Amino acid sequence: MKDLIQLPAAEEERGPAKKRTRTPRPDPGDEEEQRRTHVKRLSALGERDGSVKLLEELVFGAEDELLERLVEGSTREDQEPAGASLVEEPVDGSGDSEDEDEAPPPASRAAVWVDEDDEREEEVDMTHRYRRDLIRGEAESTMTNQKLQQRMREQFQKAMGGAPSWAEKRRKKKKKDEDEEDEEEELLRRTGNFVVSSDRLPGSVLRMKKCLHANGSRPSLDRLTTVQFHPVAQVVMTAGLDQSVSLFQVDGKTNPKIQSIHLERFPVHRARFSRDGDTVIATGLKNKTFYLYDMREGRVTPVHTVRGLNEARVKEFSVCPEGGALLLTGTRGYLHLLTLKTKEVVRSMKVNGAVVGVAFSHDGSKVFANSEDGEVYVWDMRSSRCVNRFTDEGCVKATAIAASPNGQYLACSSQSGVVNVYSQEACLNLANPKPLKAVMNLLTSATSMTFNPSSEILAIASRDEDEAVRLVHMSSLSVFSNFPVSKRKSIYRTSCLDFSPHSGFFSLANNKGHAPLYRLLHYKDF
Repeated sequence: MKDLIQLPAAEEERGPAKKRTRTPRPDPGDEEEQRRTHVKRLSALGERDGSVKLLEELVFGAEDELLERLVEGSTREDQEPAGASLVEEPVDGSGDSEDEDEAPPPASRAAVWVDEDDEREEEVDMTHRYRRDLIRGEAESTMTNQKLQQRMREQFQKAMGGAPSWAEKRRKKKKKDEDEEDEEEELLRRTGNFVVSSDRLPGSVLRMKKCLHANGSRPSLDRLTTVQFHPVAQVVMTAGLDQSVSLFQVDGKTNPKIQSIHLERFPVHRARFSRDGDTVIATGLKNKTFYLYDMREGRVTPVHTVRGLNEARVKEFSVCPEGGALLLTGTRGYLHLLTLKTKEVVRSMKVNGAVVGVAFSHDGSKVFANSEDGEVYVWDMRSSRCVNRFTDEGCVKATAIAASPNGQYLACSSQSGVVNVYSQEACLNLANPKPLKAVMNLLTSATSMTFNPSSEILAIASRDEDEAVRLVHMSSLSVFSNFPVSKRKSIYRTSCLDFSPHSGFFSLANNKGHAPLYRLLHYKDF
């Protein structure tokens, strides 16, 4: 700092001894100018010391004052141009060139310490025996901490049978900027009572999003015959002619596989969850044998013999709503009630002609069965007595039947592709009920039908033609115009349809071995 102050000429280093001469007395005006110069230089020196003190406090202490300066600095930084110095220089209009040379250089804001390890992601060795089960391929010999935590979270959800509701809500809130649905929920949350989402499903256009196939992590090698969502957990099941039954965790993004069961020489014609979701029942194409898979114990049990069943094969069946029993569709118009506990038929019912479809009422007390001739029979399950019978209007050959969960509608389809929608109450009480609507949007045989859990949508499909799937809005009895999307073929020939327990997802099984999955954005839950 000594360089900043110039000593007076009288105190400068003297040269070789010379003859002393009398120094003339300085002019008073020159003394005044010299004094001003000294005062100015001492002022600059004091400012330089202040800036040094400020930097020392920023680095080594004075936390309270540091916070105040950071707040003041952020406010000042918004008003200053980019590249402004850390310490503001005093403004001096003297224009002295010596002062400019002695002014401190501008300092830029920079981090005091930078640790390269903070920016580098740590790789975890996945070949360790405690982590081998989490590997999904040879390429995953190492994995980042973040990805390992995600993998462990998925493994935990599989073991628990799905993510709990509170965890789902937290995950959606955390990723609200990445998902369109979450953005809408955030908008509703911020606007409060000014925006209220309608509980009623609007017609004309169904808001939906195409997701990765439900079985994308393990496509079937042959035609899929079944797709069904678990009644409780966030899981979907697929089965088909490749002799396997597979379970997948449904998240709409990766849909990881949970488990696959291979049934030797047993192409699966139909597979369903039991009412409580603990068991999977699978039947074949030409076998009297069927399989029971206990999901809790992981045990597969073949059932070769059923007492009281006089049928060559067991192919079509329905799970009774009260649980613990199956209604088997036999030949020559027979329906057999089978208990899963004792593996025996307790009673049978018969209709005229071959049975092509069965549907239970919402409380399970009645069952609707339509014959190939187009006649619909209504049976009382407690007394095994036929309480009503009527003919499906305009039907020449029936193909399927479906009842809405709320007990309001009954849908009957035919080989011509026409689907008649009736009032379920009229079907129970009238000998000749009239359809509320005849849906004629399919040009080939309507072979599959199902209602969504809220009874607002009826899904119909034909396995005889590609893209032959329609979704019917039940309030207006009109077909949604935006499904399927005609620009890109992805559905193909469909043999089965299903909705998730709260209608959040919709999936179907096609002949390409895929189960396309759609997110219905109107419904907020799985």
